[in-house]
Amino acid sequence: MTAPEHGGRLNAAAKRWGIPRDQWLDLSTGINPNGWPVPDMPPEVWQRLPEPDDDLEALVRQWAGAPADAACVPVAGSQEAIMALPRLRVSCRVGVPSPGYREHGHSWSCAGHRVVSLDGAQVTGEDESWLDNLDVLVWINPNNPTGETIEPDRLLRWHQRLQHRGGWLIVDEAFVDGRPELSLGFATGREGLVVLRSLGKFFGLAGVRAGAVLTGPALAERLRNSIGPWTVSGPARYVMGLALADDHWQAATAERLLADSQRLERLLAAHGLNGSGGSLLFRYFQHPRSAELADALARQGILVRQFDQPPALRFGLPGSETEWERLSQALIACRMSLTNR
Repeated sequence: MTAPEHGGRLNAAAKRWGIPRDQWLDLSTGINPNGWPVPDMPPEVWQRLPEPDDDLEALVRQWAGAPADAACVPVAGSQEAIMALPRLRVSCRVGVPSPGYREHGHSWSCAGHRVVSLDGAQVTGEDESWLDNLDVLVWINPNNPTGETIEPDRLLRWHQRLQHRGGWLIVDEAFVDGRPELSLGFATGREGLVVLRSLGKFFGLAGVRAGAVLTGPALAERLRNSIGPWTVSGPARYVMGLALADDHWQAATAERLLADSQRLERLLAAHGLNGSGGSLLFRYFQHPRSAELADALARQGILVRQFDQPPALRFGLPGSETEWERLSQALIACRMSLTNR
């Protein structure tokens, strides 16, 4: 099966458009452009094997609002869990959101499961009998790339209905930081409920490959046995611990990202790109000429994420006033270019 594409492919963009890599403004990833400041590390962090009793799991629970009895499994980013969880069930029917982060459906399909695509309108109605045709439901809250959200009470109803038959609800919360009212962290520890958290987006630490799974003890033990020891490196665990303990930075960053997301929404609307949805870290909107618009921006060295089904674009946040101005000028040029065709 063809692997899904992702944002941030600057080398490919530089080659395609003939623009040096260091001249690009990359808005394609939805990663905080002003991430947590990583300090120098003590030499022993690089020299010793990771220590599983370093209190990292307790910090993860505190960060996620999870109870003390919730099982926590640190992983090398959400992606490791996305790939590992399908191997823990025999072939079954798995629902995934569409549009949504395509690695979920891809991983379940590669493991031999039957994947069913679900849209937001289908799952938010009063009739929830569609759940009875699934063994596993994967949901992304807020959704990537649309930014759509589902209230925790509804998600818990889904979990109860699935768990009654031995099913699972997996909730990917990669973009939930700064929106604690949406998180199911408080409910973790129950069997059949799996919450994925990541430090890649809000903390801007995608390169560290750092995340965690919060679930019940039985499933956590099976996951640990599947992925093996030392899956998260010592340097990654060190950075995770410091970043998760930095409450002041997290609070200030949530406030800043909210303001920046609203600013980006206004900027896009000012250039005729109305009706965007999104999260604190990106704006998403459907557009019939999304491919043309993405290409017009790329010719100016600005990389955004373009989607085909449905035709849509996702813009990440600029990280400086210079970048905000560059995006604004590029949108003016794009509008003129598309209008004149």
